Amino acid sequence: MGERFVNWAGNQVGVPAEVRSPASAEEVAAAVRDAVRDGRTVRMVGTGHSFTGVALTDGLMLRPDRLTGVLEAGDGWVKVAAGTRLHALNVELHRRGLALANMGDITVQTVAGAVQTGTHGTGRLTGGLADQVTELELVLADGTLTTVREGDLFDAARVGLGALGILTALTFRVEPAFLLHSRRETRPFSGVLADLDELVEGNEHLDFYWLPHTDACLVKRNNRSAGPAAPPSPFRHWLDAVFLENMLFGLACAAGARFPGMIPSINALSARLLGTSEAVDFSYKVFATVREVTFLEMEYAIPREHLGTALRELRDLVDRSGWKIGFPVEVRVTPPSDAWLSTAYGRESAYIACHVYQPTPNPDYFAGVEEIMVRLGGRPHWGKLHTRDAAYLATVYPRFTDFVKLRDQLDPGRVFGNAYLAGVLP
Repeated sequence: MGERFVNWAGNQVGVPAEVRSPASAEEVAAAVRDAVRDGRTVRMVGTGHSFTGVALTDGLMLRPDRLTGVLEAGDGWVKVAAGTRLHALNVELHRRGLALANMGDITVQTVAGAVQTGTHGTGRLTGGLADQVTELELVLADGTLTTVREGDLFDAARVGLGALGILTALTFRVEPAFLLHSRRETRPFSGVLADLDELVEGNEHLDFYWLPHTDACLVKRNNRSAGPAAPPSPFRHWLDAVFLENMLFGLACAAGARFPGMIPSINALSARLLGTSEAVDFSYKVFATVREVTFLEMEYAIPREHLGTALRELRDLVDRSGWKIGFPVEVRVTPPSDAWLSTAYGRESAYIACHVYQPTPNPDYFAGVEEIMVRLGGRPHWGKLHTRDAAYLATVYPRFTDFVKLRDQLDPGRVFGNAYLAGVLP
């Protein structure tokens, strides 16, 4: 029996029969052939930052710890080993004077894990990580290694959930390193709703958080800047990123878990502490945040035009429910994607992410949120909690049936299958 695998949030546990750490694409291919021979399934995990069981297996688990680093680079592109963590890639790109055009706010994931589950970030014109991929190297279920740059397999496998093959390397489109002017300010919830179109269209990267039980939103607007750089002082960085957003917030969550009735007052105090700040810094430093307080998360992508409706209904749900919600609700936007299972496929999308403190899960809250999102044609994030099955997903993804057919061709024996995929794919 292999080692016990537990994800970051502690809500997913797996015990594979065997664990390997391949050091090359060839070793991954050999592992797949061995799994087929032994009648086992095989999955490659990342850093365990998914809240679902998307990476779990009771067969052969591959860890990508030795598949790391930039493998090749050219004019406007870099080829990266699948197990490279995003924060390490950012540092290496910056050393070369390069950057990704957009990224999510968590950078502990491996590049393969983030791409396969549809990590997206926020951007008016620039999509998520899968939309910046120009080439995939992957091992198929027959143990062959292939490289794809276009066509059905490329569009399907970019957000492939590990169901079509195991990624061993990815090539990203990159550009010269750039600065972002970051502005954070507190605005009324009602004012944000009234100005949604202006906020989305007037900023390259919009991200805002609503504090339940208050009328306050923390609005983050990040736009390209010609400079000069004006990063936050070390004290200001510690105050915002370490003390307020992690240490103090963790204490507030712990207090709210013990005394739920205090949560509205805690959120109101938090709203008063969130002041206005500005900085100009390199993009990867602005995009990334540190999350040390453990939580559970549900996130849905809905058509951009339904964002105002969804937020109003969410606020009304919290108001009438009697629940005490300590975590902010996060909102982001992206342009349409052409990756078949991207949550933004074919439509301008808005993302609503709801979190709860990990020690105090609230399944009723998530169920209520999900009802709203499903009614608005929402697509659940593949790495975050949801209860949707293949029958529903087929109604919101135009290329869902094509994806399933391609999977049937490439992996009829479900070498790459697991319990999560059995629920979301027929």
